[in-house]
Amino acid sequence: MSQPREIAPGATYLITRRVLRRHLLFRPDAAINQFLVYALAVAARRYGVEVHALCAMSTHLHLVVTDVQGALPRFLQFFHRIVALGTKVLRKWEGPVWDHEATSVVRLLTRAAVVEKIAYVLANPVAAGLVRHSREWPGAKVDVGEIGHGMLHAARPSAYLDPENPQWPQEATLPLTLPPTIAQDTAEVFRRDIAAEIERQEALAHAEVERQGFRFFGAERASNVSPYQRATSFEALRDRNPTFAVGREQGRAWQIAAASVRAFRASYRAALERWRAGVRSAVFPMGTWWMRMFHGVSVNDVVLVV
Repeated sequence: MSQPREIAPGATYLITRRVLRRHLLFRPDAAINQFLVYALAVAARRYGVEVHALCAMSTHLHLVVTDVQGALPRFLQFFHRIVALGTKVLRKWEGPVWDHEATSVVRLLTRAAVVEKIAYVLANPVAAGLVRHSREWPGAKVDVGEIGHGMLHAARPSAYLDPENPQWPQEATLPLTLPPTIAQDTAEVFRRDIAAEIERQEALAHAEVERQGFRFFGAERASNVSPYQRATSFEALRDRNPTFAVGREQGRAWQIAAASVRAFRASYRAALERWRAGVRSAVFPMGTWWMRMFHGVSVNDVVLVV
């Protein structure tokens, strides 16, 4: 059984979802880029999610978002379903699109974590050895300079979506907002910090490619491979999937966050045991989502203090 997850309105997350068996179904081209941006824009508006960063790799998607209304599970369910169905049509693909592993959802608890993870998302094509600089990646993505005042646009794709259905507008726009912890008057400093972190991560990737005696694959080649091929580079199976991130050298913040997670899980399990024993008055901790949505349990409106 998976661990209970706190869903808190206003929380910022790094989201990662992988394609089945590392097939290159999101291999960048105009049609798949359009579909991904359109689906994300519609889903984000529908569930009140703010998007800060996006990078669509050939085998997986990365997002950094803020869940303003505490509806993250609904947002992910809707967005991933539409992406899967549209991809099946675009790629003439039979069977599942997404890997059987659960979506990785990492809550970003500090400014340092937000900077590092946005940089991680945008530098991912470089870390994967695909392009030498993140700006060269031809997939759907966000540029650093767009965060906080840019916007992505996509016309309604002709594949899968019914033009007569009002939930699919003719054009969808996706504002690229600042995370809630970043004030507008510090936005330029925030973008510079991300750019510096991207440069640091790219330098590490360059050194690793050189150490292994490889060459970068290149944007043109990445756009021309078959989407039915599979990535063949080594990837550890069942790697660690953290619940939260605080950034480098943030030991005290990590301790506080870990204690908070433990307290939430302990409170949740205690309430769940009572509920399973027939005590329908059991009160679950703030941030409980599944049991509240599907069983109507009572939720404490007091934040756990650790």
